[in-house]
Amino acid sequence: MAQAIDASHLAYSVKLPDGEKLAILRDVDLQVDEGSSAAIIGRSGSGKTTLLTLLGLMGQADSGSLAIAGQDVTKLSDAKMARLRNRQVGFVFQSYSLVESLTILENVLEPMLYGRPMRLREAERRAGEMLNLVGLHGMVNRKVSQLSGGEQQRVAIARALVRRPQIILADEPTGSLDVATGEAVMGVLCDAAADQGSCLVVVTHDQNVASRLDNTWELADGVLHRYSAPTGDDDGGYETRLFSHIPVDGGWARL
Repeated sequence: MAQAIDASHLAYSVKLPDGEKLAILRDVDLQVDEGSSAAIIGRSGSGKTTLLTLLGLMGQADSGSLAIAGQDVTKLSDAKMARLRNRQVGFVFQSYSLVESLTILENVLEPMLYGRPMRLREAERRAGEMLNLVGLHGMVNRKVSQLSGGEQQRVAIARALVRRPQIILADEPTGSLDVATGEAVMGVLCDAAADQGSCLVVVTHDQNVASRLDNTWELADGVLHRYSAPTGDDDGGYETRLFSHIPVDGGWARL
């Protein structure tokens, strides 16, 4: 099976005010096949969103190689990278990133106005299909401000899917939602990605979300590892590594 994402030895750092460099990602390898899904877990500040940004062609690594949909993007110009991103990558953000002054339909139409614009009738037809797929077909003329958080996230999913991208990247897609709504949204996202045969990569803190995907990776100290759930007698594992613990009244509380 062909790989939708093939990252090898990616490294990324930022320059601090004192001139020192802070390594965010170190020697990251990640391969995700077409039509499959992966979760990336890790502590806040571990670099998960940075990695997703690089995979989504919104930044470039300091070193290493990256192929998206079979195309080496390591040395692409900004313009060519933007065109590839527009054609092949769909984003779902925790904050939804919708335009509140627009209707649901207009928000979903927006990605089709860039790159190679479609005829309006075809664009509206496809946007309607995507809204139907996420259960919002009867609400196309509502403004974003009239929607619940779960409904807004469904709109964001429809917008990410409307160009039928080969790769869908979701950054904490359930982080702002209650448990029940988050589960429903993840169901919509996974089903929609599967329906289109898209590769799905989700950054999350939630093990329940991660368990819905084909593979789980953990980012720690800038290095990406394949995650294995700890056994009942394991004294370490994900719970110990991912969360900080503090003593409370003689016991321990998880932050």
